Amino acid sequence: MADGAERLRIVDAHQHFWDLKKNYYPWLCDREPIPFRYGDYSALRRSYLPPDYRRDTADFEVVKTVHVEAEWDPKSPVAETRWLEELAAEHGLPSACVAQARLDRDDVEEVLAAQAGRPLVRGIRHKPRAVSSPDAARRGEPGSMDDPKWRRGYALLGRHGLSFDLQTPWWHLDAAADLARDFAATQIVINHTALPADRSPEGLAGWRKGLETAAARPNVALKISGLGRPGLPWTMEANGPVIRDAISIFSAERCLFASNYPVDSLAGSFHDIFNGFRTAAADRSEADRRKLFHDNAIRIYRL
Repeated sequence: MADGAERLRIVDAHQHFWDLKKNYYPWLCDREPIPFRYGDYSALRRSYLPPDYRRDTADFEVVKTVHVEAEWDPKSPVAETRWLEELAAEHGLPSACVAQARLDRDDVEEVLAAQAGRPLVRGIRHKPRAVSSPDAARRGEPGSMDDPKWRRGYALLGRHGLSFDLQTPWWHLDAAADLARDFAATQIVINHTALPADRSPEGLAGWRKGLETAAARPNVALKISGLGRPGLPWTMEANGPVIRDAISIFSAERCLFASNYPVDSLAGSFHDIFNGFRTAAADRSEADRRKLFHDNAIRIYRL
């Protein structure tokens, strides 16, 4: 039990495994790094497997996890899912996965059918085209959530009963709200708190407005995760207000706490992050805390 506090049963709704000796992840294996929102990510260029995760989470009762695709070689997206099945059979983790499928590729129908047939798969993630600042945001760009070809792929999720994990900055949440409206039967789970990197008053005001736009659609949920910032430690002072605002906007019914481990190890220990979540939710009822840490992930990812 962490710090002698209330014991929480946790479903970690967003984590990653990779084995760099066996498998190819371009962003981790290629010599040239990609632009990364946390800056230098060289510390992640090592294999991270269930024993490593259990070591990092030893102070907590993590009962299930949801693995989110880790930018595996896009030439063979289903191979990642099959590898995860092997991990689960050997280690008991992950409990389910959000798999890779490029929605605007010509083979999307075949890939989605194959992914949907795998026992661990609950949803799909494909990051739509995004720009780096709200001033540059334009609707209708190729590869965006407005792109007709991308949307044709997205429409197939409903056929297979798959949810969609959406990673995009908050200035694209107007497009996400329209996507949720047009495909009301498909559950959307926004990743990483919609990326509130700009903590200026103006930046946070824009982020809150974006969340409010998306939260107006009942088939949208929010993962509270990914709150690190380049070169800065994970602290309650910085992240507590963001967490509380996110819950106020989406409600405890539609928020999920998640670690984004090992990526967020660049920002803080699992201990610091989850104790921060616990502190931020301390004024919530016991029922709300169960939803945030456990029940919502069980429901949304059908665990």
